[in-house]
Amino acid sequence: MSLDILTFGCRLNTYESEVMRREAGEELSDAIIVNTCAVTAEAVRQARQAIRKARRENPGRRIVVTGCAAQTDPEMFAEMAEVDLVLGNAEKTERSAWARVARSPMDLPPLEKIVVSDIMAIRETAPQFVDAFEGRTRAFVQVQNGCDHRCTFCIIPYGRGNSRSVAMGPVVEEVRRLVAAGYPEIVLTGVDLTSWGADLPGAPRLGRLVRTILRHVPELARLRLSSIDSIEADPDLMRAIAEEERLMPHLHLSLQAGDDMILKRMKRRHLRDDAIRFCEEARRLRPDIVFGADLIAGFPTETEEMFQNSLRLIEDCGLTFLHVFPFSPRKGTPAARMPMLERQEIKERARRLREAGEVAERRFLESELGHERRVLVEKEGSARTEQFAPVRLGSAGTAGDILNVRIAGIEAGMLQGQQLAEAA
Repeated sequence: MSLDILTFGCRLNTYESEVMRREAGEELSDAIIVNTCAVTAEAVRQARQAIRKARRENPGRRIVVTGCAAQTDPEMFAEMAEVDLVLGNAEKTERSAWARVARSPMDLPPLEKIVVSDIMAIRETAPQFVDAFEGRTRAFVQVQNGCDHRCTFCIIPYGRGNSRSVAMGPVVEEVRRLVAAGYPEIVLTGVDLTSWGADLPGAPRLGRLVRTILRHVPELARLRLSSIDSIEADPDLMRAIAEEERLMPHLHLSLQAGDDMILKRMKRRHLRDDAIRFCEEARRLRPDIVFGADLIAGFPTETEEMFQNSLRLIEDCGLTFLHVFPFSPRKGTPAARMPMLERQEIKERARRLREAGEVAERRFLESELGHERRVLVEKEGSARTEQFAPVRLGSAGTAGDILNVRIAGIEAGMLQGQQLAEAA
C-alpha cells in the first residue's frame, strides 16, 4: 500500500507535493495524486495523459487530481472516468480535506467529485513545514503564493489566487530545520517571489528576507532564488547579490519577451531596456552571475521584427539558460481573444529561440573551462555549480557534499569536474 504523487509544473508544486505526501499520507494509502499545472495547454494535456496511464496501470487505486489546472477547470477533470476526486489548490495541503477524500466513495457522479473552493477568497498563506524532500539534496521553502498582477496570457492567478506571503519568522525557522536535517542548499519559491512581504506588516521586501535568513542561519551553505520579476528587485536584494557569497549567482528571470509593444500587450510591468539594465547592474555587482529566463514565442500580433527583438534579448541581457514556451491561449485570459499567429509559425519561432539559447548555453559552458568551482553533489557522479551548471564528476562523491572542482572539459552538455579538495 503506497501513496504516489505525480507532479507537473513549477517548484512550488514540487514543494506542495511534499506537503501532500505528509498530510495525505496520514489519511490515504494506495492512492495516486496528480498535482497539475495550468501554465500551458500542453501541461494540461500531459496531466490528462498521465491520469489515463495511471488508471490503465492501476485499475483499483483511487486517483485524486489537484493543482492549478484542477482549480481553474475542475469540471474537465471530474468528467474523466479515470478520476475519483478533484481537489482545489486551497484544499490540497489540508489534512482535513484528505480525510474527507479517504471517506468518499470511488463512484461519485462528476459534480460530486469536485471539492474546490473560491481561491480568490483566500487572504493568507499559512507556513507549511516540510522536513524532507524525497530524492533531493536541495530543499524548497514556500515563502509566497498567488499573484496580484494580471498578465494577459496568464491563467495562474485564477489557480493560485491573489498574492500572500509567509511571515519572516516561520520562514527562518523552516530554513533552520531543513539545514539541521542535512540539506546544504535551500531554494526560496513562490508564484511571484519578488512580491513577497507586500501584504505583511511594514511591507518588507524580498531582499530583507534573504539577508535575514543568511544572518540568522549561518550554517546554511547555499541559498538560491527561484524565478524572480526583475522589475521588483529591491535595493536590499541587489546588495545581497553583491555582498552575500552564500546567495547563489544564478537568477531565473520572468522576462517573457524582448519587444516593448508585445510587453505592453502582455501587460508586463517592464520594458526591454529595464531588463537589460537589470542584468548589467547585477553583473556589475556580481561578475560571475548567470541568468536564466522565461520567453514566450509567437505571442498574438507578434511580427517578425518584434520576434527579432526577443531573439536579440538573449545576447543583450547575456542570458544562459532559457525556458521557451510556444504561446498557448488559455481560456478566460485577454490574450486568448487577440489575433493569433499560425500554429506552425509559433512552433518555428520557439525552435529559433531554443537554438539561440543552446548557443548561449554552450558558450557559457566553454567559458567555464579551467575555472575552479564549488559544486553540490546531487547524486553519484553528478553535481551543480553555484551558477546551476551541471557537472559530471570523475569521482563519485556523496549526495549533499560540497566539493571544490576544476572544470576540465565538456561532454554531452555537462561540465566535467576534477575534484580538488575533500567535501566541505
